[in-house]
Parts: sequence; structure tokens; C-alpha cells
Amino acid sequence: MSSEQFSIGTKCVQAGYRPGNGEPRQIPIIQSTTFKYDTSEDMGKLFDLEASGYFYTRLQNPTNDYVAAKIAALEGGTAGMLTSSGQAANFFALFNICQCGDHIVSSSSIYGGTFNLISVTMARMGITTTFVSPDCTEEELEAAFQDNTKAVFGETIANPALTVLDIEKFAKAAHKHGVPLIVDNTFPTPVNCRPIEWGADIVTHSTTKYMDGHGAGVGGAIVDSGKFDWMAHADKFPGLTQPDESYHGITYAEKFGLGGAFITKATAQLMRDFGSIQSPQNAFLLNLGLESLHVRMPRHVENGQACAEFLQQHPKVKYVNYPGLPGNPYYEIAQKYMPNGGCGVVSFELEGGRPAAEAFMKELRLAAIETHVADARTCCLNPATSTHRQMNDEQLAAAGVPAGMIRLSCGLEDKKDLIADLSNALDAIG
Repeated sequence: MSSEQFSIGTKCVQAGYRPGNGEPRQIPIIQSTTFKYDTSEDMGKLFDLEASGYFYTRLQNPTNDYVAAKIAALEGGTAGMLTSSGQAANFFALFNICQCGDHIVSSSSIYGGTFNLISVTMARMGITTTFVSPDCTEEELEAAFQDNTKAVFGETIANPALTVLDIEKFAKAAHKHGVPLIVDNTFPTPVNCRPIEWGADIVTHSTTKYMDGHGAGVGGAIVDSGKFDWMAHADKFPGLTQPDESYHGITYAEKFGLGGAFITKATAQLMRDFGSIQSPQNAFLLNLGLESLHVRMPRHVENGQACAEFLQQHPKVKYVNYPGLPGNPYYEIAQKYMPNGGCGVVSFELEGGRPAAEAFMKELRLAAIETHVADARTCCLNPATSTHRQMNDEQLAAAGVPAGMIRLSCGLEDKKDLIADLSNALDAIG
């Protein structure tokens, strides 16, 4: 039985690293900045990309590569790399194929930090973006493309809007225009959704969230499907299809093929120049989280569903946003792409606005107030009193973040205790 045929749970535990006779059973932490070689010729082969190996951890490290290989196996890709954060992963994935003068089509419903990265920071670099609603028609999506479009981007389940991306619709449009679809799959993880199977070409993650699962280490990951034919669209992607003079004239798409070109270029160029490497210690902690990912995700979904159903029927709750609820605008599409459930994050608005939210948050005992989600421990946030504190109620409503909104990330506790905690906090609202 080949490793590709193993179930997702077996891959969570076993993929990426197979020790030989007498070698460490657990992935070793290679906590070293540099690697020794016997001759200059040996090292020169690494710099020429003629041999595989390691010379400086700013580019690559064995611990990281073992874990990246596991994530690639989970997503069904051909190659992967770890980055210092999810933000770094999304930036690398886009900047690897975009340069000054290029254009991106992106879903408008994405994490605020990523929205700012694309709309502000990358715009300063001369890379523009057209944002479209995840609910756009095929005609509206088609109209967003330009002659210089190089990529399409979206999130499987958006943080914190909880919209669900129609991956096939966005992939179809991207491929019609000869560009890849890049999907951030942080919230469902490959346990609940594998975007590559629906047409995505590149998958990114904030491994800080469910993959780590314990709030132990910040990190990110990129996985290449190995399916996008860069040479078929050579004029659009000169960085992959023309010689790289900064790396001895190598043409990545020719030398490393569909399965390796994208990640090799991202390592040899971007990691070399930006150095956004994940520490080997964090990669080790990440792997410990991955080993139980397939066990944890069903519990997160179970708790998210239970809390969403409880909140939906409570008189002090104005509305509940959770794709697993029948009647939610994304219920049907969530069932298509994530039949086993998506994630444990629920958002809801309280009757009574800001005062109600403040009273509610003060009474929580299990759910900790944190700027974090997708953790073993339940956490929550009221944007109006934290991340969006500078806005008044009218500005909050215009931004789609009403003053009484709560984002709840259901952890691994007993759902009865979580519901009791929510009930007690709701009772405290006058």
C-alpha cells in the first residue's frame, strides 16, 4: 500500500518522516544555523541547486522540511515549505509569481491582515488587486480579470466572516485566464477540506491555528499541487519559465518540473532574501499538533455546531453565523466542500449592542478573551472593544462588525460545559 493511499489520519501521524534503522523515532530538532561540508565543491553543488542538502537555516532546515512534507501529503500536493507565519505564507505564495505591474483577483471576504497585505502593502510594491464578493456571479468574477492578472486568491472559510469559497467557481475562472488559484485553507485544515481536489493550485496555512492547535508556536505553510503548467503560460510567469540570473541561470520550471518549480523558487529566492523561516523548535511543536489533527478537528466541529445551535435559539442573541446551520447562506456550499464540517469558529451578535457584549464577556469563565482562534482552549473576542475599538457603532456597522458581535472559537472542552458557560454569561445581560 503506497503512502498516497493511506487515510488522512494515518498521514497525520506517519507522513513526512520515516526513520531508518536506529534513527530517532520522533522528528529530530536540528537546532543549528549552519551545516558542515568536507569540500567547497560539495557546498558549491548546493548553491548551484545541483544537489539536495542544507547550508544555512535561513533558507532550509531538515526539521522544517520533514514537517512541510507531512503537510504536503495531507493536502495532496507535491512539495511544501514552512514559513514564519501565515502572513508570510500568503505573501510568499503571491509574490513568488507577481511583481511590480501585476494584478491579483481576490475574494473580498478574507482575514483583515491578509486584506491589508494585499490591498495596501503589496499595492505599494506596484501589485494591484481587484476584490470580488465570494458570492459573485461567474460574470462578475470574469469582469475582475485584467491582462496582467497573475493569480486568484481566497480563503476556504474566511476569518472571521465565515463565508465559504466556491472553490470550483474560482478555479474555473482562474484556469480560463491561465493563472493559478491560491487558497488559504487554515480554518477547515486538510482534515475537513482539500482544496487541491476541487481545482486549487496552491494552498496556504497559518499553522498557528488548528494545525498547531495549542497556541504554542506561530507559523505558516505553503503547498504546491504540482498541477499548474507554468510553461504553458510562460509569458505570464517569467520568474519560473525564464533563467534566474541570481541563481546561475536556472529555469525553475524546466529543471524542477511541475512538482517542484514553485516551492524551489520560493525557497531559493524569497526565503533567501526575506528569511521568513519557521524556527526548527516551532516546526517540532507543529508536528506534535499535526499528529492529533484528525482527532481534534471533529471535536472542534462538534462543539462549534452545538454552541451555534444553542445560541441560535437564545432570545438575547440577534443572529448566529455558522456554516453548519441549516438556513445559513453558505450551508449548501459548505456541505459540498466540507461534508464532515468546517471548523469550530462561530460568530454571533447580541441584542443590546456594545453594553450587552461587555456584560457578556465579563461573565465568561471557560472562554478566554484572546486575539486568537482555532485553539484547544475556547477563546472569544468582541471586536468593538478590542481589535476595532477605535470605531464608533456606526462605523462598526458599516464595516460589517456590529458592536454586539462576538467571535467564539470553540475548543476541545466538553460541549455541555461550553454551553453552560455561554448560558451563564447570557443570563448576566440586563
